[in-house]
Amino acid sequence: MIPGLSLSPLVPLWLLAALAVAALAAAILAVVARRGAGLVRALALALLVAALTNPSLVNRQTEPVRDVVAVAVDRSLSQTLGGRTGQTETAIRDIEARLKELPGIEPRIVTVGDAENGDGTRLFGGLAQALADVPPERIAGAILLTDGVVHDIPRDAAALGFRAPVHALVTGRANERDRRIVLVDAPRFGLVGKDQTIRARLDERGGPGRARVVVRRDGQQIATLQAVAGPVFSIPVRIEHGGPNVVEIEVEPLEGELTPVNNRAVVTIDGIREKLRVLLVSGEPHSGERTWRNLLKSDANVDLVHFTILRPPEKQDGTPINELSLIAFPTRELFQIKIKEFDLIILDRYANQSILPSLYYDNIARYVRDGGALLVAAGPEYSTPSSLARTPLAPVLPALPDGQVVEEPYRALITDRGVRHPVTRDLPGSNTEPPSWGEWLRIVGSRNVRGETVMTGFGDRPLVVLNREGKGRVALLLSDHAWLWARGFRDGGPHVDLLRRLSHWLMKEPELEEEALRAYATGSTISIERQTMAETVAPARLTGPGGAVREIALTQIKPGVFSGTVESRELGLHRVDHGDLTAFVGLGPANPRELVDVFSDTERLRPLAESTGGSVRRIAAEPSGALALPRIVALRAGTSFAGSDWIAIRPTDSARVTGVSLLPLMLGAMGLLLLLLPLVAAWLVEGGRLRRRAPG
Repeated sequence: MIPGLSLSPLVPLWLLAALAVAALAAAILAVVARRGAGLVRALALALLVAALTNPSLVNRQTEPVRDVVAVAVDRSLSQTLGGRTGQTETAIRDIEARLKELPGIEPRIVTVGDAENGDGTRLFGGLAQALADVPPERIAGAILLTDGVVHDIPRDAAALGFRAPVHALVTGRANERDRRIVLVDAPRFGLVGKDQTIRARLDERGGPGRARVVVRRDGQQIATLQAVAGPVFSIPVRIEHGGPNVVEIEVEPLEGELTPVNNRAVVTIDGIREKLRVLLVSGEPHSGERTWRNLLKSDANVDLVHFTILRPPEKQDGTPINELSLIAFPTRELFQIKIKEFDLIILDRYANQSILPSLYYDNIARYVRDGGALLVAAGPEYSTPSSLARTPLAPVLPALPDGQVVEEPYRALITDRGVRHPVTRDLPGSNTEPPSWGEWLRIVGSRNVRGETVMTGFGDRPLVVLNREGKGRVALLLSDHAWLWARGFRDGGPHVDLLRRLSHWLMKEPELEEEALRAYATGSTISIERQTMAETVAPARLTGPGGAVREIALTQIKPGVFSGTVESRELGLHRVDHGDLTAFVGLGPANPRELVDVFSDTERLRPLAESTGGSVRRIAAEPSGALALPRIVALRAGTSFAGSDWIAIRPTDSARVTGVSLLPLMLGAMGLLLLLLPLVAAWLVEGGRLRRRAPG
């Protein structure tokens, strides 16, 4: 039991202080005026003021409590490298067993992983959170089991919040080797058809100082080079298409290195077109011409060049040439000199009217095979002797005319293949039977159909046919009545969606690719999406930052789209492969701090540990690699708590109060007696003095 005195004033402190001052003044006056009797009166006043403080004798019953020793275990990404996981598992079992052998010690194991925002290892933040419910005087020490790659080291020992030795047991080895690619400058955007420059650096420790670097774009190798460790080197990359261009830079592995994860860097450059140059040639004035023009002019990113053939050469009406206000069709400039500058050529109801020589049709076919885009919107002229199918352009056309032109009302239908194709999938109005759009009144018959027929018309005849030719693409629209939808004929239809998707597919818009693989990350969840024309798909292969490979089953969520999700705890770049398609997705920041510096370190924690009397040491002995764990002892006093083969904790002898008893001193009979005694004494003294002064 620990005795003590407790005061619980019966009046406010300000009143108690005033009464005490008044009592002191009265006592002084009494002593000066009455001497001996004044002393007794002063004692009575003092006891009265003391009674107002309500003093009590307190007896506390206590029992000793166990001191807490925190063991912070680093489970960050860098701790998975170079055998550190095994060292950590062995060490934690040994430390926990040794602490349990010490009397009066409570081990508290704290596991700290990577910060959620990828901001490295927040070991001391986790330590403080785990000890938040422990009074600082009960903490006997802290043992850090880490590779030393810690990113929240306090500025000094006072910032720890407790006064006890801190010891760091460092995993890893002193002679570690590693090689990595560091991105110095990576552009986010680039113009299609232009080069962008990526600047990178090769860093390594324990290597020869140079290595082979491979550069891939969208999974295809485009360059190799020999890089020297240290200096920055440049990589020119051609932006081939709009949307994401994924550039992968990979350096060959170093024998015995810590991890191959940081041997690869991925840059996603969004390809943008400065202007989409479209050439629209209308063979004659017709109702649908305005529909094409309005659609293309409404897009601010489209630079439209439009010509309409108003007076074909065979038209002879006797009007002198110098009296005609028509612009000559610049055929040589368009189809020979500048043809490669166009992203899309649209031939709208165009017939072979002897305006273009055969050489120019050859140029258009070559333009397509070299990566260009051609859209033929056919009308009745496609079935005549002047059809484009009778020109050198025929080999790239996806269907040839059969000589029939059907002029009957019909409702366009999406084929089974069209339901899966991104151009016609989910076309507005297609989710009902029959589709909720208006009828067209004409269709051109066709034969020798190649590619994908995504829409059909009257009598199940092909209406929209898509095909790839060489590096380019061709679309054939076998009707000139799309304008009926634009005019709202019989409730109209989605002409903007259809024609815009056709144009963008031809210009290789990534979102409209029939075969595509995409990956997205939300928190720790990776979502994989596979767009395909196939009925079924095999599982996708997911390769994590550490090289572990998993197969992810994909299920169809709508026609042509398969999806799968997976949880991953690894921060860093993940690679998804499906057939010859590859996609990349990163969890956390693009360059996690844990992979920027992967070497174990004994110096970062040394100033803090030694300022608390603790120590920093590696637990893996060289060269054998066997663990050399120090003994743990209790040391109650001293300035240094570590030796060559031991570390110490400092017991605090803390105790917990189990019970309290109060004995009031100024209440009851005892308090009354203490107050009456000086009063009676003062009365006796005063009475005696009066009797001595009485006469006789």
